[in-house]
Amino acid sequence: MRQVGIAGTGSYVPEKVLTNFDMEKIVDTSDEWIVTRTGIRERHMVDEDTPVSELCYQAALRALEDAKVSPEDLDLVIVMTVTPDHYFPATACLVADRLGAKKAAAFDLEAGCSGFLYGVTVGSQFVATGMYQNVLVIGAETLSKLLNWEDRTTCILFGDGAGAAVLQPVEDGYGFLSYELGADGSGGPLLIVPAGGSKQPSTSDTISNKLHTIHMAGSETFKFAVRTMGEASIRVLTKAGLAKEDVDFLVPHQANIRIIDAAMKRLGIGQDKVVVNLDRYGNMSAASIPVALDEAVHTGRIKYGDIVVMVGFGAGLTWGAIVMKWAKKGE
Repeated sequence: MRQVGIAGTGSYVPEKVLTNFDMEKIVDTSDEWIVTRTGIRERHMVDEDTPVSELCYQAALRALEDAKVSPEDLDLVIVMTVTPDHYFPATACLVADRLGAKKAAAFDLEAGCSGFLYGVTVGSQFVATGMYQNVLVIGAETLSKLLNWEDRTTCILFGDGAGAAVLQPVEDGYGFLSYELGADGSGGPLLIVPAGGSKQPSTSDTISNKLHTIHMAGSETFKFAVRTMGEASIRVLTKAGLAKEDVDFLVPHQANIRIIDAAMKRLGIGQDKVVVNLDRYGNMSAASIPVALDEAVHTGRIKYGDIVVMVGFGAGLTWGAIVMKWAKKGE
């Protein structure tokens, strides 16, 4: 088995910004209410004609350039999203075609906000076994298209964006050191888009009753997240033979600042070691961790040799965590 790590990262968010003050004009809320309860100040939104594949493509271009990998050298493209362009074909196939990744296999993977962690874990196995050399993983969402703009408990939370990473073999002792994935389907109804699938196909009633939008049991999801983020982080560190004190950076799913604070306390680390961009982007689901990681790398925070923990939770209910020793050297 080969050691696997991230050779390059890239991210992309739409230009349109929706601030909390803009939200005040849409729904009964306020900037103070949103910031106090979530930590979010603004989020980016696509226009109605922009599909998630466009965000994937833009983030992928940046990741490939950073990794110095041409599309023709890609062996596999995985897109993690809950907002695909279509039921089928897979968005990954469309992205691979647009990139010109002519020899790459491609498929979509759906694990909600845990998607990037699932995708990295799955993609890295192809590299570790020697089956593939270059794997592109992309977490991307256009969640603004699934929002009920009359529900102030959900429409204030989410934003659109994409983050990508190129996975390659790396030197021994670096790259991914351990993985932790989990799921509890009994919590599925806590975070769900009820209609549109085979259980409840689209009808005029499902549309008028807004059953094609995000429904979330906020308090129960919050409790699950607080417990899971801390526990998963500890377990993945233990698997890697590391202690909390060894962590240089925590890159958590950007859902709620109070959830991030709870994870910090569980790990006993300060704010200087936590990557947070929630205030500028909101919850971008599968895109939140890769966008935060990309920003931390390209602003020089995360450097060669740093121990980094990525951890998140999402619909399913799912969770995941990965420990890595950053393997990419500075230019």
